Amino acid sequence: MTTPVCTSASNGMTRPSPYPSFTSYVRARQPVLLRTARSLTANPSDAEDLLQTALTKTYVAWERIEDHRALDGYVRRALLNTRTSQWRKRKVDEFVCDELPEPDPVACADDPAERQALHDAMWRAIMKLPARQRAMVVLRYYEDLSEVQTAEVLGVSVGTVKSAVSRALGKLREDPELVLVR
Repeated sequence: MTTPVCTSASNGMTRPSPYPSFTSYVRARQPVLLRTARSLTANPSDAEDLLQTALTKTYVAWERIEDHRALDGYVRRALLNTRTSQWRKRKVDEFVCDELPEPDPVACADDPAERQALHDAMWRAIMKLPARQRAMVVLRYYEDLSEVQTAEVLGVSVGTVKSAVSRALGKLREDPELVLVR
């Protein structure tokens, strides 16, 4: 009589993760980390693969990571190192052809140059904000923290976060570079 190789599959039970804190960390931070991965690659599928690889490296090193408060930095560094390794290993094949494979012109909304110009204009406008308002806007809308989390990070009240973010958004609405976008 042979014993099944995978006992969890044979009895219908799933094996608990040896690191439940890793599972909860991934559930909580995956959207933010995926945005970071998407900023490193042009293809959303490649970004998901990149994040998966970085999380695998983090999982393997989970017991060695002493300060779990610095996990975001660890995973971001793993993302960057993995992407750099992929870029270095990339092999580019060139083929001679009669016609250049030019893509069809796309609408202005999907134009990467237009998106980059808008992104740059938005960052210039954000950089004009006072430091405190800028920090709150970045934490709320780029790091996707709640008002309560933002208040905890900055050591202020939730009301202060609400009023400062409201004033900052008002200033952004009035910025002359961003008025052309609307």
